[in-house]
Amino acid sequence: MLSVNEHGIEVFEDMLDFADELNCEVVELDNGTTIIDAGVNAKGGFEAGIYLSRLCMANLADVRLSTFELGGISFPAVEVTTDNAVIACMASQYAGWRISVDKYFAMGSGPARALSKNPKNLYDEIGYEDVADVAVLVLEASALPDEKITAKIAEDCDLEPEDLCIVIAPTASIAGSVQVSARVVETGIHKMESIGFDINTIQSGYGIAPIAPVVGDDTKCMGSSNDCIIYCGRTFYTVNYPDTDELEAYLKKVPSSTSSDYGKPFYVTFKEADFDFFKVDAGMFAPAEVTINELTTGMTLTSGKIDTEILLESFRLKRV
Repeated sequence: MLSVNEHGIEVFEDMLDFADELNCEVVELDNGTTIIDAGVNAKGGFEAGIYLSRLCMANLADVRLSTFELGGISFPAVEVTTDNAVIACMASQYAGWRISVDKYFAMGSGPARALSKNPKNLYDEIGYEDVADVAVLVLEASALPDEKITAKIAEDCDLEPEDLCIVIAPTASIAGSVQVSARVVETGIHKMESIGFDINTIQSGYGIAPIAPVVGDDTKCMGSSNDCIIYCGRTFYTVNYPDTDELEAYLKKVPSSTSSDYGKPFYVTFKEADFDFFKVDAGMFAPAEVTINELTTGMTLTSGKIDTEILLESFRLKRV
């Protein structure tokens, strides 16, 4: 079985080697944990975001910069392709680890999740387990973790702090925007899993989504970066699911447009919900457009739509 941590450490080591070129800063904590700052105190940038995205997916995907036309304007975009879709996206990339120590909070994703098994039921569902002597974690947070926080993370991975490698970028950063948009394939798989589809039938995945500009603080950037997937994320999957009638019924439920909260920038929806995620329909977190090629029958099915106007509103675009 592929080790997501053994694959992920290759990307981490590349980031260490090219830290200056990537506008990243390397921090060594007293307990031995190594941290690469890709946007908290460091500048980071698009290339740092690509490395960050590759690390999230345990280096089991091709992640590259592209462009996306929105209202006649070319915006940067990210393309993701993987032939190990479930392992790359669900065993590694999915931001399923809420790290909270004292007043510190971060969302954890990447290979180390497989050692901590966060959430355990997901790993049971996909039948995946990793064994590694190093843990590689991506944090979405606005402050660097200290020795107490990293010691707790390492403990959850059943390793020592010196075996822990972390890359961090806040939501309100270029690298942070890139890595959120690079979740376009993962959000579709997660939505399929949430409606009861057997995601173990998924073989490959491709997706493209615009990259949000930095529009304000972390909360506002969280809104605009999620909107990139919700309103303009396009995905394509290959699956082995020969019951095409059943597959069609599932597919109709996947796109973000099926959500009761669809139709306005996510920040507006979040604000109306008093910034309480539990008051927001979770079904909104999905790509705008989902296409599936069923390999046994040769059928290709598609569902959903893109909405560039709502995304441009989220970007706070002003034509001058």
